Amino acid sequence: MLSVQDALDQLLSHATPITQADSVGTLAAAGRVLAESIYAGIDVPPADNAAMDGYALRSQEYCPGTPLPVGQRVAAGALAMPLAPGSAARIFTGAPLPHGADTVVMQEHCRVGPDGVAFLRRPTPGEHVRRRGEDIRAGSVLLAAGTRLRPQELAYAAAAGLAQLRVVRRPRVAMLFTGAELATPGGPLAPGQIYNANRYALGALLHALGCETSDFGIVPDRLDATRATLREAAAGHDLVISSGGVSVGEEDHVKAAVSAEGALEVWKVAMKPGKPLAFGALRRAGGGSAHFIGLPGNPVASFVAFVQFARPFILRMQGVAQAQQQPLAMRAGFACAHPDARTEFLRVRVGAGGLLEPAGAQGSALLHSLVQADGLAIRAPGRAIAHGDLVPYLPFSELLA
Repeated sequence: MLSVQDALDQLLSHATPITQADSVGTLAAAGRVLAESIYAGIDVPPADNAAMDGYALRSQEYCPGTPLPVGQRVAAGALAMPLAPGSAARIFTGAPLPHGADTVVMQEHCRVGPDGVAFLRRPTPGEHVRRRGEDIRAGSVLLAAGTRLRPQELAYAAAAGLAQLRVVRRPRVAMLFTGAELATPGGPLAPGQIYNANRYALGALLHALGCETSDFGIVPDRLDATRATLREAAAGHDLVISSGGVSVGEEDHVKAAVSAEGALEVWKVAMKPGKPLAFGALRRAGGGSAHFIGLPGNPVASFVAFVQFARPFILRMQGVAQAQQQPLAMRAGFACAHPDARTEFLRVRVGAGGLLEPAGAQGSALLHSLVQADGLAIRAPGRAIAHGDLVPYLPFSELLA
């Protein structure tokens, strides 16, 4: 079996970058990926300014106990006049520093009287002054191509005056589900049926990655129907994702259908939950191909396989260089005495004292373990975990963003 990392490396090596780009308003660019590097056209801040409410002065003119007359009042957004020698300026946070001043004394360290302002401590040159270009330098690379835009990146771009950004076109992803036992929520269950939970998890996961999705629903357990659906899905999508049907049972037609419509590799990945992972390509009638990823059918296995493989694959298609989420190191508040030969992804929550604890039973079909969990703890192959050991931890707050 392939290790998790080897399987991911192979998968990412096949990710075809999306080259088309859209121009979108900065306000609408959250979660999108920059198609090109952007450069700053201005300094931020555009001028030296006050970082505190207080008084601006020339630090060398400070004299203990001797007040300086206040020659002007400078508010944020106002125009400051040059500072007259031997004077101070009343100044407010964000206001431009008057020419000649080199420091700001916060108002809590000042005493104002009829003769002006006296300073209760010796000022340090440059104290409480934000320098021009301290945050952003004109001409510098503001954000590099391949950056996934979070609120902080949007604020950074807006601070430089950018109202429009060039971002990678949204990935177009088709999803389909196999299994005669599946039913759509809202209707009754026939004997032997279960509701299709994977549709809702997969749709939400793709939405969080900024994908345009098409839902091809539950595909009948027939080879001809599966092939027809795959042909239709490949026509207008970058990636087709299936859930279930990649095993070797008589009713598992995805493997044969993808092989007939393109090319398929089925990897046995040394991971728990989830072991079979399918990857391949589907021919398009007009030329070219769409990528294909086949996920396991068990809900937890499907979820874990998606965040470990499909998520970084989709990010890499959008040009994100660091597509794999890097785990944190946290202490285990539990013990696993019997090591497994596979990498195990344990559903855990953060308990008392910041220790990780299991989030219910760990079966691959038990969705309650995902609902109760804060993330995934990773147990390396062949390793037992003792209480208090450091273990790699992937928080859902990062994996699902």
